[in-house]
Amino acid sequence: MRSLAFVILASVVVISQHRVTAFAPSLTSHHHSQAIKSTSTDEETTTATVNPRDVGLALQLDDGTRKSHSVAENTAFVSGFFKGLSTRQSYRDLITSLYFVYEAMERSFDTTTDESVKALDAPELRRLDSLKKDMEYFYGTEQVPSLAMSPATKAYVARIEEIASGDKPYLLIGHQYSRYLGDLFGGQMMGSMARRSLDLSEGHGVQFYEFKDINNTKDYITEWYHILNRLELTDVEKQAIVDEANYCFALNIAIFEELDGSALKAMFTLGINTLKMKLGLK
Repeated sequence: MRSLAFVILASVVVISQHRVTAFAPSLTSHHHSQAIKSTSTDEETTTATVNPRDVGLALQLDDGTRKSHSVAENTAFVSGFFKGLSTRQSYRDLITSLYFVYEAMERSFDTTTDESVKALDAPELRRLDSLKKDMEYFYGTEQVPSLAMSPATKAYVARIEEIASGDKPYLLIGHQYSRYLGDLFGGQMMGSMARRSLDLSEGHGVQFYEFKDINNTKDYITEWYHILNRLELTDVEKQAIVDEANYCFALNIAIFEELDGSALKAMFTLGINTLKMKLGLK
């Protein structure tokens, strides 16, 4: 049981840092298609053979976010995630916070005129509709409109709105990177953890983690990184995006710290339920 817990912990740390290796492009949204068409034949030949995570802004973001996080911060992120799985109430609170965060994010993507942000946006990445379904499952359709934001959620939403209304909308890329790629890379595993920890029925309460319109996660992430690297941004702007991605990490930890529940209890329950499933007892 202890070894299983360590495996799970390691997996979530990996997800929080987006450490995935991928190789072939497959995005199909309008913005992505435009970005792909605008590149030269030489560039297409080069990017087809080079892992985009080894160069450009993609490398800066991966390295800049990974190296800046202390052991304590990574521990807080992992512990907070498991707190969110400790009880249905904690998980429901986490989903509620994410609902407000994604509502602000996706509203800002709809209204921005920044071409870099638009290039990285796509319908298949958006999570708000899925979160609405999860919210309705836990609260019912009538209660959702009356829900209020927690203090940490308010701070997160306020930051997104500040960027969206300011003169540096490209900073939203830091939030696209931190949230969407983490959700996409870790979605299947995290959704499975939530189902087993909370004994949820298949397909209920975890739609947030399901990207039904993306067939190959690795291929998709690779092409997203290719587009990221093609954006016309200055070195100053790129560093500002890395800094914003790190701030986004801190905003997420703040939301986790508000949750009630025990991370240890969640890990233990998950381990027991996983063992039962492997033994055919569940």
